[in-house]
Amino acid sequence: MVQETPPLAGVLESALYADDLDAARAFWQGLMGLEVIVAVPGRHVFFRVTDLPWPQVLLVFRPDATETPPRPDARLPVPPHGARGPGHFCLAVAAEDLDGWRRYLEDRGVAIEADFCWPGGARSIYFRDPAGNSIELGEPRMWA
Repeated sequence: MVQETPPLAGVLESALYADDLDAARAFWQGLMGLEVIVAVPGRHVFFRVTDLPWPQVLLVFRPDATETPPRPDARLPVPPHGARGPGHFCLAVAAEDLDGWRRYLEDRGVAIEADFCWPGGARSIYFRDPAGNSIELGEPRMWA
């Protein structure tokens, strides 16, 4: 008997890694406008991306703080995780807002690495966060 894969509802959270959490907070909260929902100095800062259709969260961890397994008596025994080097994170942006985002970022000194249309016609803009992660603003129809 073949068991069907249970359904998934969507993405709830995504994680990036940064050694400098203060710079990450300044970027994601100050520049990108995301609300900080929880922060633990030296370990992580979490941001609300949207609440629709459910809460979607960006987690930014300091990798050397999360690579160590939890203590046996930890209240939240989250398994160790971490990544080194640039990651990638894409935020959905309506087509009519991409030019505004590009101007906004450039006016604040953020270098745009790429701005192009995919074969299906959806557009993406790429730039870097302070940790060197590749950040993309893309039209949702990219995956339609």
